[in-house]
Amino acid sequence: MIKGINAGSGYPGVSMGTLVSEGTLLFLSGHVGTDEVGEPVTGGFEAQVQAAFENMGKTLAAAGVGFEALAKMTTYITDSSPESLAAFKKVRNSFVNMDCPPANALVTVAGLYDPAIKIEIEGVALIPR
Repeated sequence: MIKGINAGSGYPGVSMGTLVSEGTLLFLSGHVGTDEVGEPVTGGFEAQVQAAFENMGKTLAAAGVGFEALAKMTTYITDSSPESLAAFKKVRNSFVNMDCPPANALVTVAGLYDPAIKIEIEGVALIPR
């Protein structure tokens, strides 16, 4: 079971902590905006965000769960402009349950392993028993 903990924080829609019980943890490596052969997706930042979440979804599905199982997520982005943040939130909200979002950190970095990669998402999910 996953339960969001928010002790009166001024950030609605944000879980400041996530309580995980009764299951096995799945640690997700960084998922990036690449296609099925590992090439960076073209089409801009939003297209890479979409691909990164789709790729993470494939890993979750292979473990028998979906995004509802995600307890913690750390996202690294190379562009934190208002436009990119809006695109990130739009795509994220289409995958993640925003009624009980995973604990999350969003970090702006100077670069990732390939200059063409603009986003990397890692996480921890709960696999129910």
